[in-house]
Amino acid sequence: MYTNMKNARVRLNFYFFFILAFILLMLFQSCQPAGTGTAALNQKITEAEVIAAQKAWGVGVIGIGVAHANNGDYIEAAKKHIEKFYGYDMGKVLFKPTLAAEKQFRNTFDGALSYFVGGNETYPEDTGFALKQWKNVRWENAGILNSDSNMAVAMGNYYFSDQSGDETKVEYTFCYRKDETGAVKIVAHKSAIPFVASNVE
Repeated sequence: MYTNMKNARVRLNFYFFFILAFILLMLFQSCQPAGTGTAALNQKITEAEVIAAQKAWGVGVIGIGVAHANNGDYIEAAKKHIEKFYGYDMGKVLFKPTLAAEKQFRNTFDGALSYFVGGNETYPEDTGFALKQWKNVRWENAGILNSDSNMAVAMGNYYFSDQSGDETKVEYTFCYRKDETGAVKIVAHKSAIPFVASNVE
């Protein structure tokens, strides 16, 4: 009889700990942020998220120039900028920057870094776009497409103001995807100086 009671107590303890573990697992899962894990890869990107990413990108570019002007580690600032805003850690990125004529397409991290800060012998035409100490970047979206569940496309003009306040107008098309943390990252970047009719004979 004692043995039967002991076995029953062991079974009760087992069931108790099993149920407790199950409850704790359910609580843990319910407390996870909505934008984490693989589910974030399939979340729709809102227009507000695109606009926020654009503004933050502009601030990042300005920050690289500030670091350079103050003799800071502008290369590290540029690396962090690319890691934060571009999806090279997710796979292929299609990057065609504005001021690239010889090697226009920068599908590698190093190619993108060279465009922002220069100094790479593989891309001798690069002088460091982000080192020009831009004062402001403003965006005018012609439109944002975000009907797909995990990608958004924005097209329009963005304007780069130098220290004297003069603006340079640039056309852009950016494609965005979310990474597994829910961060919005650029997976395609095409920008160019606006067409001038006098350039065509």
